[in-house]
Amino acid sequence: MMIAASTACGKSGTPQGESDAEIIPCLGGLPASPVFGAPPITCYLFIESDTPPAMTIAANISSYLDQNRYELVHASLDVAAGSRAVFTRLYQNEALQAAAHADVMRMSGETISALAGMPVSIKDLLDVAGETTLAGSVVLEGHPPAVADAPVVARLRAAGAAIIGKTNMNEFAFSGVGINPHTGTPANPADPTRIPGGSSSGAAVSVAIGACVAAIGSDTGGSIRIPAALCGLVGFKPTQRRVPTAGTIPLSPTLDTLGPIARSVEDCLLVDALIADDPLAPPVLRLAGLKFAVPEDLVMDDIDDAVARAFTSTLSRLSATGATIVEVPMKMFADARDINLFPPIEAWAWHSRLLSDHEDRYDHRVVQRIRLGARFTPQDLQRAHAARVAWIASVAQAIAGFDAMLMPTVPIVAPRTEALLASDQAFFHANRLLLRNPALINLLDGCALSLPCHRQGDLPVGLMVAAPAMADARVIAIGRAIEHALAA
Repeated sequence: MMIAASTACGKSGTPQGESDAEIIPCLGGLPASPVFGAPPITCYLFIESDTPPAMTIAANISSYLDQNRYELVHASLDVAAGSRAVFTRLYQNEALQAAAHADVMRMSGETISALAGMPVSIKDLLDVAGETTLAGSVVLEGHPPAVADAPVVARLRAAGAAIIGKTNMNEFAFSGVGINPHTGTPANPADPTRIPGGSSSGAAVSVAIGACVAAIGSDTGGSIRIPAALCGLVGFKPTQRRVPTAGTIPLSPTLDTLGPIARSVEDCLLVDALIADDPLAPPVLRLAGLKFAVPEDLVMDDIDDAVARAFTSTLSRLSATGATIVEVPMKMFADARDINLFPPIEAWAWHSRLLSDHEDRYDHRVVQRIRLGARFTPQDLQRAHAARVAWIASVAQAIAGFDAMLMPTVPIVAPRTEALLASDQAFFHANRLLLRNPALINLLDGCALSLPCHRQGDLPVGLMVAAPAMADARVIAIGRAIEHALAA
C-alpha cells in the first residue's frame, strides 16, 4: 500500500480516480475531523487498497523516518488487531489520519517531529477526551468520560504521533505481574507461557510485538521498568516532576510517574522530549573513567541463576571498557519497605468508597493490597514523608562521587503465568520480588533506565541504571554508552 498522489485539489466532493482506491480527505494537509468540520477545499490522498505487506516494527525509530507513515500505521493496526489482551481500545481512524497528515507534511518538505505519523500506544489509565478512563478495571464502566486529553496525550497529538490505541494493564496499576482477570493477560513475546510484567503489561508487549515504535506507561514502583526488563526492551522512568501526571487514574500521587517504553535508549529520549516539560540534552559519554556503584544490600537477594549470570557478565564487559565498578554498602535499603507506605495509603483514600459499594467487581488480589492502607492514619502518612526525606539523603550520601548505580532491574526472569494464576502465595511472592529493586528508585524520587543485558536466545534480563532526582540526562547518556558497549 502506498500513496499514489497527494496534490490533486479542488472543490469538495468525491474525487475522480480508480474505484478501488482508499481515499483520505485532507484540508491544507490536515485530515478532516469533527474538530475542523467539513473543509470547503479538499486535498485528497489516494491510497492503493491492495493488502499492505506484512510488517512489524523491529527497529529503532530512526529506521522508519523515510517510511510511508500511512503504510506503517496501517500495518501496525493490523498487528494490534490480531493481538490478544494487549489493547483495550484501538483508534484506527484517528491514527490513520495522523499518519496521512505526517505524509503530506513530509512530502511537502515541512519539518516534522520524529514521532509524527509514527504508531505509539498509551496506557489505559491516561485520559482521552470523551472516553471513560478504566485503568484496567470494570468497576469504572459507566462513569463520566474525560473532558480533556491528559497533558501527555495532548503533547503526543501536538507532535503528530499516531496513537493507535490504549493498552492493557493490571487493574488500577497495583501489581508488577501483568495479570488482569477482567481484560486478560498479554503473553510475553519472549515466551508466551510467561507473564509480561506490569503494571504496564500491554504497553511493553505492544512494542515487543511490533505494533508500536514506543509506548507510554506509568511507574509507581517499577511498572515501566519491570515489563521492559521481562520483555527485552528499554524502559525509562524519568524524575517524577519532569512529566505531568494530570489526567490519569492515580495509584500513589506521591510516586506516580509517566514515561516511555521503546526499543532503544535513543527512542526513549525522543519520546521523553515530547512529553516532558523540558527536553533533555544528554552529553555523549565514554564508559572509560565512569564510576558505578553496585549496592551490596538487598538488590541481589533471591536472585535466580539466569539473572546472576547476565548481570555478572555485563559488569565484566563494562569493566573491560574502562569503567570502575565498586560494591557499596547500602544498609538503608532494608528500611525502604517500611517507609514506602504511600501506595496502599493513597490507593485506599481513592478507592475506599468504590470498594464499599462494588468490591465484588475488583480483582481480589488488588483489593488485598488496597485494604492494607485502611489501617494507617494521616499521621502515619506524614511520618512516612518525613522518613522518606531522611532516607533520600542517606542514599545520596552513600553514592556521592559515583556516576550512577547499577543493579538487576528485577532479580528473576519472567515466571510462568499459570503458576501465578493457580496460587495467591506464588503471585504475591513474585510480585514482591519484581517490585523490590525498581521501587527503591521511586522512593528515592530518582530516575532510571532498564536495558536488556541478556544473551541472545536467553530469557530477557534487565540492567537498571539509576541516579537521584534530576540526573535524567546523565542516566540517558550512560544508558546510551552501555547500550553501545553491549551491542559491540
